[in-house]
Amino acid sequence: MIDYRRQLRFGVFPVPQADALTEVLGTVRVADEAGLELVGVQDHPYQARYVDTWTLLATIAAGTERIHVFPDVANLPLRPPAVLAKAAASLDLISGGRVELGLGAGAFWEAIRAMDGPVRTPGEAVAALEEAVQVIRLMWSTQRAVRFEGAHYRLAGVHPGPAPAHPIGIWIGAYGPRMLGLIGRVADGWLPSLGYAAPERLPDMHARIDEAAVSAGRDPSSIQRLYNVSGVITDGRSDGFLQGPPEQWIDQLTALATEYGMDSFVFGPDGDPTRQLRRFAEEVAPGVREAVDRYRATG
Repeated sequence: MIDYRRQLRFGVFPVPQADALTEVLGTVRVADEAGLELVGVQDHPYQARYVDTWTLLATIAAGTERIHVFPDVANLPLRPPAVLAKAAASLDLISGGRVELGLGAGAFWEAIRAMDGPVRTPGEAVAALEEAVQVIRLMWSTQRAVRFEGAHYRLAGVHPGPAPAHPIGIWIGAYGPRMLGLIGRVADGWLPSLGYAAPERLPDMHARIDEAAVSAGRDPSSIQRLYNVSGVITDGRSDGFLQGPPEQWIDQLTALATEYGMDSFVFGPDGDPTRQLRRFAEEVAPGVREAVDRYRATG
């Protein structure tokens, strides 16, 4: 059983469909008004059906008051890290400290190539992501000028700034052993998706992160563990994992928090997104918070 005893957070994962923007923005406003903490937007610049992620995140931030926005996850091969750092810091300032940064090493390489992005081997992708984290943090620093010389990125005396309004978390969405080790060494959070990391795989993946964190002199519990989840909240019987009534969702998300080490749940609703999100925010999230608090209070 794994419980890092971190504060729980809940959010929504809307699909950035160009032909459904009114619905997307309405869903996010519901999440903000209902007290959810996070909204993550996937970043696939080569997907013709999707609007640009950073433009949408800025629009979401302008139309909400409390919720934090983040790319889930930013497509690093198509977004140079120095410019990405500037964009994130700028939106953080504009939104009053409501931006986090999900990072991904890249996938769908042929689509990336079609947009003139680099095609990287698995080893190159790990190295580039680690360099990118260093570049981003240098660009958020208060140094007068910064330099960096890597195999994939370089800074030649650039003046960083402005600094973000709050310490932006860098959350990495990755699954392989080397990537998990990288998360343990340098990241603020791990951001997997249910479809790629089923619950039974989580303990071994946490172990790789934790081992790397300890080797780097870090406390594993300092690393946030977010989980992109999808499913349907129903009024009837269970049809499988996260496919059933609110009581089932509460039990299963509570287990993910107290037995499988996850502390934040970003919900991609199937079916009617607004109705599903209201049920998630008003029935599921409070029930999970209460159940986890009760579990932790009784040891």
